[in-house]
Amino acid sequence: MKISVENIVKSPETKLFVRFQDCDVLGHLNNVRYFDYFLNTREEHTRYYYALNLLELSKKYQANWVVTNHQIAYLRPADLGENIIIQTQLVHFDETSIVIEASMYNETRTHLKSLLWTTMRYVSSTTGRSTEHSAEVLEMLAAIQVNEVEHQPEGFQKRIAEITQVFKNAAPTKKV
Repeated sequence: MKISVENIVKSPETKLFVRFQDCDVLGHLNNVRYFDYFLNTREEHTRYYYALNLLELSKKYQANWVVTNHQIAYLRPADLGENIIIQTQLVHFDETSIVIEASMYNETRTHLKSLLWTTMRYVSSTTGRSTEHSAEVLEMLAAIQVNEVEHQPEGFQKRIAEITQVFKNAAPTKKV
């Protein structure tokens, strides 16, 4: 499970198309479907960018991450037929948990549409109780964590303001 830190993409992005089946009667992405888009994209990012298969990891360490909390903000609608960009990144970890940030932008990255912080607890598959990350898992988490994002559980609204301020002050192509 050694991740090469050379040329690692800590904040991978994926372009997605908002499909009819995922929208509400107003033609906006259904609120529940945001979670599917975000979590499925993160799973793809871990597989493609870090060569991590979460099922294999859970078998190897007899533990897996279980969602304990979501914080989500719906700032602008994602519309039917629209191309969107989803970026995911690990913004925090400790001995027993991780926090993933997922952000959704319009195709030109001029507007933040939604932001999600998902907190996950590392849980033993044999006991069903919280367990500590192994040294190898901690090393992997350290390699992919984004240090530029200051994570504090009460700082979710502050993080939204930081990202949206970038759009007010910078060119539309600047990445967050």
